[in-house]
Amino acid sequence: MDQQTDTPQTAPQNSQEEAIRRLTAEVERFNNHRFIAVQNSRWRLLGFQFMRGLAFGLGSVIGASLLVSMIGWWLSQFEFLPLIGDWMVILSDEFERAVGTSTGN
Repeated sequence: MDQQTDTPQTAPQNSQEEAIRRLTAEVERFNNHRFIAVQNSRWRLLGFQFMRGLAFGLGSVIGASLLVSMIGWWLSQFEFLPLIGDWMVILSDEFERAVGTSTGN
């Protein structure tokens, strides 16, 4: 009777200890991740968010410029349509007048 056997209480306790060890290892790994390192420093976080905002703004401006220029080119192909064609002629005259006055011609 002196021999120690696994009772139903020791098996769950061992599995709980193993689960706690695994959880501790995962938390340690998570804390060493680069994302958490950036979040731990207020200045690094501000710098990261600033650069992210600059990239988003620049991408938005470039994307909108490309989209508007492609739509403008596509609409310029419709000179044969009465409504759009007249409107595009008026717009092109205004653009030429604006460019002509700004260059001094």
